[in-house]
Amino acid sequence: MNPVDAGPLALARVWADAAYRWALVPEDALRDQPTAEWIATTALDVPTTDREELDSHIQAVMSELEAHSAQRALTPGGASWLHVQHVPVRRLVGQLVRKLLALSAWEPFARNPGCIIPAAGEALIGARETSSREYRLYTVTWSGVAYLLGAPVAGDPMRSAQLRQLTASPVDASTAPSPSPSTLPQSEVVALSWSSRHAETLLPVLEELARDGHRGVLVDLATDAADRCPEPTTSSTRLCPALPSLLSPTGTIPGPATTDEGPGGYGKTIRVRELAVWLDRLERLAASVVETSGGSTQPSWRAVLRTETWLDGVFTSTRPHTVLLCNDTSPLGALAVHAAERHGITTFYVQHGAWTPQSVAWPTLHSRHIVVMGERDVTPARAWARHPDAEIHVLGQPRFDALGGLDQEQQRCYLDELLAARVDRCPEKIAVWACQPFGPDLLRAQGSLVLEGLRKAEGDWGLIIAPHPAQTAGSFGLFLERASRLPVAAADPGVGAHGCLAGADAVLSAYSTCGIEAVLLNIPVLELAHPGGRTLGLADHGLAQRCSSADDIANALSTPPQSQGSRRATDAVCHWHGTSARDIARLVVDRSRTGPA
Repeated sequence: MNPVDAGPLALARVWADAAYRWALVPEDALRDQPTAEWIATTALDVPTTDREELDSHIQAVMSELEAHSAQRALTPGGASWLHVQHVPVRRLVGQLVRKLLALSAWEPFARNPGCIIPAAGEALIGARETSSREYRLYTVTWSGVAYLLGAPVAGDPMRSAQLRQLTASPVDASTAPSPSPSTLPQSEVVALSWSSRHAETLLPVLEELARDGHRGVLVDLATDAADRCPEPTTSSTRLCPALPSLLSPTGTIPGPATTDEGPGGYGKTIRVRELAVWLDRLERLAASVVETSGGSTQPSWRAVLRTETWLDGVFTSTRPHTVLLCNDTSPLGALAVHAAERHGITTFYVQHGAWTPQSVAWPTLHSRHIVVMGERDVTPARAWARHPDAEIHVLGQPRFDALGGLDQEQQRCYLDELLAARVDRCPEKIAVWACQPFGPDLLRAQGSLVLEGLRKAEGDWGLIIAPHPAQTAGSFGLFLERASRLPVAAADPGVGAHGCLAGADAVLSAYSTCGIEAVLLNIPVLELAHPGGRTLGLADHGLAQRCSSADDIANALSTPPQSQGSRRATDAVCHWHGTSARDIARLVVDRSRTGPA
């Protein structure tokens, strides 16, 4: 039986094997076996509000798992599987801990805890819905929770049918010719990109280096067509797309996948509140997640091994003094920094997005030099830096250097054309909603808030929905339908908020860096805040209006725009003088000649 076919599941205390036991059963089945002690699993899936306790347990579980399992599988270069794959495994552990805290908080189970009988036919690992093209979000099912708490499971139903289908789906790799690493010219700098935001951040730096005669190679590891790097404009910078097959293979991690669970199937455990999680079983589930390839954002273990060999070839051929990258925490970034340092290459991390306490899956930075946008980023950078000689530099964001040259009138015409094509008129004022790739529930809640605020606002307002670069194109059809007679349209995903915000009268954002861009252009920003959610914290600096309700949005849109705050407040968020790329390039050259300050 497939639980999906049987309907929603419930956790119930039922009579089984001559005793009352906890079991995952279809809700409909409770009609035939009445019990007062049951709860729908959807009710248990409500997010915890105690973020501090959640993070504490996640860290404790990850620490135990690393001590227990990290050395079971290493790359040829000596990087452990849990060092490279820490982020996807940590996300999985986060989902597990959320469920365990909810289970522990349910009074009937807390009063009488025990083994849980899994649902017949339910896989142990499933996929969560998301509007992001980039990330494959896994979760531990409730049967997976039962398994991790010690329940026997018939067969080995690790992954859901949905995940097996994803496993079979080919990775959208670049079709551009891929030069052999051995043919690459000797270069002073190698930059690594697998996201459009990485490319937009790093290319200006490489171009500045090229103007001063410093050769560079831009390695394009993107597996999504929308994230591939454009051809550099200077001949001194060579584009090197990765092999199409580099990140596509799947395969089991030998050590964790074959772990014995000890005598009688019982192994070491770690407690989350009063619940004991079996580490050997958690290791197996984590290994099954990184067995499949999710492209550049979550490569399989076999893809990691292949990529390390390929990067070794790139570094051996080019012999750079510096590696530049915008992410040194996720699998490719952690692997690249580890490989670069084995070759004696200095590593530079250039912050490409704003940091918030909840935005970083693993608050760890591995690079030697950390370039941050504003003064407020120095404190977290110091706390997250793991390199023993780490240096932190406040130099802004190269992507923002070109903001001063945006054509405001041209962007306004684009907004007018979008609305005129949809509602046959151009409103007097236009707000741009800079979206994020939220899960469906949060996206719907935030969209409803924005539309209701727009309806209540005084004046003639229209709305442009601007998808995030990582967002699927079909995420906003529902909002356009619900907008009714409101002047609402969606920007092309290739344009996004970055390509149209200069023409707006206001920008709405939760934590898109487009909110920072709007501040730099002196466009009013409405910071969308939902309970337990994150924002960029611009309102804390007096640079935005915090809006947690439709009335807040309506009032903010109805009030004449005020000053966005002082230059000091703006510099705290982003040091912006239009010279960030040049300043970073100079720092790279300076450190290659002088070493540490």
